[in-house]
Amino acid sequence: MNIQLGILLVLISSCFIQAQTTTVCKTGCNYSSIKIAIDSAKSGDHIFIKKGIYKESNIVIYKKSLHITGEKGTIIDTQNNGYGFSVEATDIIIKNLTIKNIEVSYIKEYAAILLFKSYDFEIENITVENAFFGFLIQKSKDGKIHNNTISGEGKAEADSGNAIHLWHCENVKITNNDVRRMRDGIYLEFGNNSYISNNYSTENMRYGLHFMFSNNNTYENNIFEANGAGVAVMFSKKIKMYNNVFKKNWGTASYGILLKEINDAELKHNTFEDNTVGINADGTNRIIYTENTFKNNGYAIKVHGACYDNIYSKNNFLYNSFDLSYSGNLNSNKFENNYWSNYTGYDLNKDGIGDIPYRPVKLFSYLVNRTPESIVLLRSLFIDLIDFSEKVSPVFTPENLIDNQPLMTQVTW
Repeated sequence: MNIQLGILLVLISSCFIQAQTTTVCKTGCNYSSIKIAIDSAKSGDHIFIKKGIYKESNIVIYKKSLHITGEKGTIIDTQNNGYGFSVEATDIIIKNLTIKNIEVSYIKEYAAILLFKSYDFEIENITVENAFFGFLIQKSKDGKIHNNTISGEGKAEADSGNAIHLWHCENVKITNNDVRRMRDGIYLEFGNNSYISNNYSTENMRYGLHFMFSNNNTYENNIFEANGAGVAVMFSKKIKMYNNVFKKNWGTASYGILLKEINDAELKHNTFEDNTVGINADGTNRIIYTENTFKNNGYAIKVHGACYDNIYSKNNFLYNSFDLSYSGNLNSNKFENNYWSNYTGYDLNKDGIGDIPYRPVKLFSYLVNRTPESIVLLRSLFIDLIDFSEKVSPVFTPENLIDNQPLMTQVTW
């Protein structure tokens, strides 16, 4: 046993002894080329790149554990020629670099950093300018993407990729990134058990966040602002979305967030402000919406078909044109203890709960869904009259869709 332990210690020690730090710079260093330095490096080596502009592309890291760090002011200009880095390895760190001018292609997905079947990776403090794809991560796991800035200059979705794109990945942390002017800011497909927080995603042509078939993920403290269509969440389950901001997503087909075929999720402490639609829900089941704020949206929530057993509780609905649009049957969905700025009831016993139930679906909302042109009458006295008549004697709106205990004051958290 002692002999085996001794051999193991010798092997570990030899690994540390063999690991070297290689310096790259224009003159006077081990190497003047990043690509040559990486090709010459051994697994476990550290590569330090001094500041300067390096006109290199398609830098390949294959089956080597390398830690690559740039000095402040280190710029890799790919000159619109393929990838920046293409990596297939374990224990990879790439940080403190600027990578720019990634080639636009209609047949290949060129990226500043491409990772394929890579494990235990870290991408940190990378600035990507004029990106096609920023980071393209495929069939990888146990990674960290932190404190990066990615921006593109694409004019249309066809000539722009995604800032952070995960496909068939597990256990990836995406934190403190700034992504803008791409097709999608953050995209996950078959990306499970991941954590996405404190990112700012804005001015992207399609979605600030877009994920499909991605389960058991948590999204919190992100800001999704002024993106083409907002955020799309589709065909996933066991999702947690806390303390996010969805705002200024305007357009005929825009929303704060689209929920499509989502099951067993929780949305809590989120803010939906100045969107065409705050939440657009279609085919969602067993979702808990609690302590969210919907403010100054066209529609706060639109509920379409096949939505079952959802709970809307302790949310604030503030000054939306329409608080709720509803299609189909109630389907065991509950609205309880929400604050509605349009509520005109009273609280005689001063328990903080309105004595008169609130009906959030208005007749005019029903009419606009069937005749969109009628929206021009939104602020007219006529609309106030028909909404009042429907409240007195419901005919067209769901009779049992009621918040029986509306709150008299806003929910705080």
